Amino acid sequence: MKKEQRMAEDIAKQLGGTNNIRGIAHCMTRLRINVKDEAAVHLSALRQVEGVMGVIEDDTLQIVIGPGTVNKVAAELSKMVGLVIGEVDEDRVEAKKQKNSTPLKNLLRKVGNIFIPLIPGLVASGIINGIANVAKNAGADPNATWLQILLLIGGGLFAFLGILVGMNTAKEFGGTPVLGAIAGILVFNPALATVKLFDEPLVPGRGGLFAVIFAAWLMTVIERQVRKAVSSAVDIIFTPLLTVLVVGLLTILAIQPAAGILSDGITEGTKAVLDIGGAFAGAVLAGTFLPLVMIGLHHGLMPIHMEFINKIQVTPILPILAMAGAGQVGAAIAIFVKTKNKKLRNIIKGALPVGFLGIGEPLLYGVTLPLGKPFITACLGAACGGAFQAIMKTASLGIGVSGLSLLPLITDNKYVFYIAGIVIAYTFGFIFTYLFGFKEEMADNL
Repeated sequence: MKKEQRMAEDIAKQLGGTNNIRGIAHCMTRLRINVKDEAAVHLSALRQVEGVMGVIEDDTLQIVIGPGTVNKVAAELSKMVGLVIGEVDEDRVEAKKQKNSTPLKNLLRKVGNIFIPLIPGLVASGIINGIANVAKNAGADPNATWLQILLLIGGGLFAFLGILVGMNTAKEFGGTPVLGAIAGILVFNPALATVKLFDEPLVPGRGGLFAVIFAAWLMTVIERQVRKAVSSAVDIIFTPLLTVLVVGLLTILAIQPAAGILSDGITEGTKAVLDIGGAFAGAVLAGTFLPLVMIGLHHGLMPIHMEFINKIQVTPILPILAMAGAGQVGAAIAIFVKTKNKKLRNIIKGALPVGFLGIGEPLLYGVTLPLGKPFITACLGAACGGAFQAIMKTASLGIGVSGLSLLPLITDNKYVFYIAGIVIAYTFGFIFTYLFGFKEEMADNL
């Protein structure tokens, strides 16, 4: 029996059997399950299943398995249960959301859901762009065909990102995806520059992805209202027509200017905080990022990264936030050195390789968070690395996973500074955890 098949069977057993499973989905590291009867789930036993690194109770039951394995386990579970991956019971999800949400948390989660499906493409495109830029910095001919092809492949997603964000926004808020795509096309359409309004030419991309998200959301609102008012016989004609006309005009007249002010405020404000706060600002950002990851709200920062890239071609906060994972790696190494607990050592051995590459959830949910104090000392180690990155003003050309995987995207040839910051976060995460963060009895209840 394959490892993934055995894991799927063990997980199903602790979920109350295959008949208790209502929905199966997964992200990069987590298996997301909807169950019929929560009382039938054996959470403590589920955490003990070999290969399971942690369990989170949220809108769905999230089982942390790790990249490369989670999709295979999901496929095996899908075959066992007879459900297509991605099928969920919407009524049950909505009912649980009511128990586990605040307006801000719900908003950030929705923003995250818009960008999460795009992450594989953003990572791949960003790394390809990074490799091309490393080659240019090393002296490669910028007119070389191979380099131009790399930049073409790597830049395609970013050129049309507004369309995908618009589609995902409409899906997330229950609208028609193509109308959301039109919102993205409108905001970034180069033809805007040929139109004058109040004797001023319109600016393509004004407001960036903030404008796209708001316009696409408004499409879903207007679409629902128009659909209520028109006859079913002419719905297919008048609902999309009126929706696009109304939102199109509002986007040009109000949404883009307002989103432009918001975009400028966020990017300029963040830059000012980093310029004035320096090391302290970097330490706070990096040191508080793991708690955001813990509750799954870190993806809500995606529009800010993308807006930085849209406006100044780099994001200065990603290398700082990447130190959160590095502090956790240092903490995990310290625990591995100190503990004699076999299970804990095995979890760390399995989670460390992807931790070095910037995927920190297996270490977070399998090691530092369940143990308690190491989570805090990991944050302190991250703060040290973040302070250094802020002082060195490192920035990223695109969005990567973080960790060592982010290295090709570091701009201005500051690769050594970025690596030095990672080493600092490793080192202080290790020192704080080894000296103050871990005692052997902590591992007894894992």
